[in-house]
Amino acid sequence: MICLDLTSEGTESNLQIFTINYVDLMSVFIISTEKAKESIFYSYNKNINGFAAILDEDEAAEIASVWPESKSFSDEGYGPVPKKWRGICQVAKGNQDKFYCNRKLIGARYFHKGYESSPHDEEKNETFTFNSARDTDGHGTHTLSTAGGNFVVGANVFGYGNGTASGGSPKARVASYKVCWGSCYEADILAGFEHAISDGVDVLSVSLGGPPQEYSKNSLSIGSFHAVANNIVVVASGGNSGPSPFTVSNLEPWVLTVAASTIDRSFASYVILGNKQVLKGESLSELYLPAHKSYPLISAADAAVDGVSSVDALLCKEGALDPQKVKGKILVCLRGDNSRVEKGMQASKVGAIGMILANDESSGGEVIADPHVLPATHVNFTEGNYILNYINNTKSPVAYITRVKTQLGVSRNPSMASFSSRGPNTLVPTLLKPDITAPGVNVIASYSEFSSPSENESDKRRTPFITMSGTSMSCPHVAGLVGLLKSLHPNWSPAAIKSAIMTTATTKDNTGEHLLDSLGKATPFAYGAGHVRPNLAADPGLVYDLNITDHLNFLCGHGYNSDQLKPFYGKPYTCPKSFNLLDFNYPTITIPQFKIGQSLTVTRTVTNVGSPSKYRVRIEAPSELLVSVEPKKLLFKEKGEKKDFKVTFTLKQQSKYKTDYIFGKLIWTNGRHRVGTPIVIKYPQ
Repeated sequence: MICLDLTSEGTESNLQIFTINYVDLMSVFIISTEKAKESIFYSYNKNINGFAAILDEDEAAEIASVWPESKSFSDEGYGPVPKKWRGICQVAKGNQDKFYCNRKLIGARYFHKGYESSPHDEEKNETFTFNSARDTDGHGTHTLSTAGGNFVVGANVFGYGNGTASGGSPKARVASYKVCWGSCYEADILAGFEHAISDGVDVLSVSLGGPPQEYSKNSLSIGSFHAVANNIVVVASGGNSGPSPFTVSNLEPWVLTVAASTIDRSFASYVILGNKQVLKGESLSELYLPAHKSYPLISAADAAVDGVSSVDALLCKEGALDPQKVKGKILVCLRGDNSRVEKGMQASKVGAIGMILANDESSGGEVIADPHVLPATHVNFTEGNYILNYINNTKSPVAYITRVKTQLGVSRNPSMASFSSRGPNTLVPTLLKPDITAPGVNVIASYSEFSSPSENESDKRRTPFITMSGTSMSCPHVAGLVGLLKSLHPNWSPAAIKSAIMTTATTKDNTGEHLLDSLGKATPFAYGAGHVRPNLAADPGLVYDLNITDHLNFLCGHGYNSDQLKPFYGKPYTCPKSFNLLDFNYPTITIPQFKIGQSLTVTRTVTNVGSPSKYRVRIEAPSELLVSVEPKKLLFKEKGEKKDFKVTFTLKQQSKYKTDYIFGKLIWTNGRHRVGTPIVIKYPQ
């Protein structure tokens, strides 16, 4: 199985190499080839991977900071590269940065001609090395190790969350294609797709995206269509513009679009106020305050430099804080605008002894553990408000921040990340997006040791593992699962695999209650079909299957003509005389236009991928909606058999609640399998 990672911030290059020339290793970083040859007196390459050399302290420290490269991509125990692999390990002439592939990371390419051809030369980031697939950012390392990283014992972030790390498909061969250089250009993205297809990948993990745009004008839409046409499953991130509606990206029906949700592990760091109130936050701060001592507490709004607004000061922006007001105190900053870790760096810069980061209202209850440069913790909106009220109503407010402690089995998880982009679909309202949700908050995975955990040049810390949050992190979780499903079911189509993941998802958290988000009870516009359940996806019972003709008909129903279809199909295609998008055989049903008293019927087809069985239908629907299914039973006599069914909807009455949408679910069950299909209906206003 070959998984490819196509990411927005650079791609994976950190790997464990067992045949590397150690002279090259040292000479590329700090010393001459001649000195390297003289320094090495042992090379261990039979059973142990390493070398011994005489170096001064600075030289040794420099080499140690980039070697060994990420253990997540060690090829120990791997056999030869699969014969089906047609890719390369692209390096520049001379390979100055010593980029190597191995039997785990079997390929890498980089694409920058689109970026370099941009007329905005003055805006280009000159810090990038364009002749390399090496990841100097960390984003690609993190995403690829999440999708297909090998088992690594003792993985942790500054000692927190210690355990065995692995990707979703830990024994997969992986490849990385670097298509973004601070900015992403359509030409480079399309080139990445083209080479990935011809190189022979099985799964594409695409942690990039942008504002929704027409499929025919979107290189990701076109590239992913051709990938799916070649039986490659494409998984993409849904975007980080939530919780506002209409923000989800990667709206293609042939792409599996992933939202982000929390996990049941927290890195707890508590705030203890002078009034004895204890409030929970999260952090990955290495530093901690001396125990049993309270410190003066100040709101950043009260620490503004003369002439700076209290709003900018509360956000802890650069240059907004007065060191004389902050020094030696715990500073309270508000989330928003600049990055969370940047706020901590600004607090440290002006002499704060600690920082409390409080959510704004839109971020609600979601808190994120960050590797702050000073003792710090991140609290939710409610607790942040309490802290600010305590400050405003107390003559001499004080507080203490406890040392970080890893907690497991935290209740009311998963819940939807506030940043995760939401539907409805702005391009095709009959198509529910996102499709699925998966872990995307405080995810521990490998990290490039060329970048600091705060991504700030002044931060000299380095770590082989780090937590990151975003739909970029949830996307490779699903891509890893896809790799396992393709291994189990090599003959399933991309649509069948997608359906298996969606129809077996759950909308419950670990307490059995409905999934929450920062706005309360989450809806399919936040989580799609629900939270992924890998074990059930391996045996879904029934699937909603689609082929390339179905996807072309979808584009026809969207209004495309033969000319607009050429980038997708490459040859003439005659659209059917009519195609109702409501009947597109998707694992969800979305009706964007309805009237009270109106009845509307949609058609779906399911394929049996299990043993012979009889399925009965169950409907979960609000009181305003009448749903009938014909037939009510489906009898499958053999694997691969297909059955059609029709679903008729009638809006019976005016809702007693003020609502834009109503939601339900259609479930086919044979006692062992539950094949769930979300129902989303826009309620007439």
